[in-house]
Amino acid sequence: MNPLDDALRSATIAPRATRTEPPTLVVGVHLVLLDGGTVLLGRRHNTGYANGLWHLPAGHMEPGETVTRSMTREAEEELGVLIAEDDLALVHTLHHLDADDGRSRLQLFFRPARYDGQVRNAEPHKCEELRYWPLDQLPTDTVPYTVHALGEITRGSALSTVGWPA
Repeated sequence: MNPLDDALRSATIAPRATRTEPPTLVVGVHLVLLDGGTVLLGRRHNTGYANGLWHLPAGHMEPGETVTRSMTREAEEELGVLIAEDDLALVHTLHHLDADDGRSRLQLFFRPARYDGQVRNAEPHKCEELRYWPLDQLPTDTVPYTVHALGEITRGSALSTVGWPA
């Protein structure tokens, strides 16, 4: 008998390390409509998230959509404006760990070069009002990660994180 065979037979082989699946990210798209030194925010209503707080026009990517298509769809649904996907510029990416549900979220912030139509509240059942606010005087009742992202955009920062342990 070969000593190597004996060693292999008697060796305890550790089980394979358990593989974990890659993280599943929720992808949010946010429209940054600027007019001079002001930004368009809507007061959320009946959405199940941050009701009563001010937030950018936003939504989630749906299955089968690109991020730019998600943003153009949300702009049309919420504001009644048409934006060509090629007219969107990604101005900030925020990797957000949501303290409420512990989910990892990738928040993408887009600024359109142009759009067609008049901005209007096309979803009054989800938005109490739309209003332009000075970037340096956002309401105190604004979604915190929105305040963070707008500050980063103003500073020219392309990427930030919020909610992750230091």
